[in-house]
Amino acid sequence: MKRIKYLSILAVIALVFSSCKQENKKSETETEETVENTVKYIVKPEATSVKWTAYKTTEKVPVGGEFATLNFEEKAGATPSEALNGLEFTIPVSSLFTKDETRDAKLKASFFGVMLDTEFLKGKLRAVNNEITAKITMNGVTAELPLEVSITEERRVSMKGTMNLKDWDALGALEALNKVCYDLHKGADGVSKTWDDVAIEVNTFLRDK
Repeated sequence: MKRIKYLSILAVIALVFSSCKQENKKSETETEETVENTVKYIVKPEATSVKWTAYKTTEKVPVGGEFATLNFEEKAGATPSEALNGLEFTIPVSSLFTKDETRDAKLKASFFGVMLDTEFLKGKLRAVNNEITAKITMNGVTAELPLEVSITEERRVSMKGTMNLKDWDALGALEALNKVCYDLHKGADGVSKTWDDVAIEVNTFLRDK
């Protein structure tokens, strides 16, 4: 009789532990599924582009280009702001591209080449309630660049802003560039001018996996 009672107690204990184990396993699965389900927006470098527009002559003629390489670790979030917030990136200056090899060489040597820390541009995004600011380090100076943001239903994100080069102590580099491009930056009035504002446009696509 005692043996039967003892076995019954063991069976109850085993049942309790088995139940707890199943509950824990279920809880872990539910947690994993919850985390997976909350990640709806993923930003990846291969889906992101950085374009810029500089200006020359008194008439402010645009000169467009881009950086072909943008380095960052893919980042996910439950909202677009969460996915973008805190994203850190680097841009190799060597990836500058304007479809004109001579112009590219001048920009790399006589503009970026006379700055401090000439190899990379670095930055970090701060995104709160669809308001985004990029903290950019260039020429050894870190300054903030407010960005206007638009997000379509198709998850395409456009971020636009205007860099004032004086905020990065880059007017000396701008002057050096204007010297090597003096005649090319002359307008109809005969004045050679290179403007100190540069329009920036970043486009990306927020994937779901």
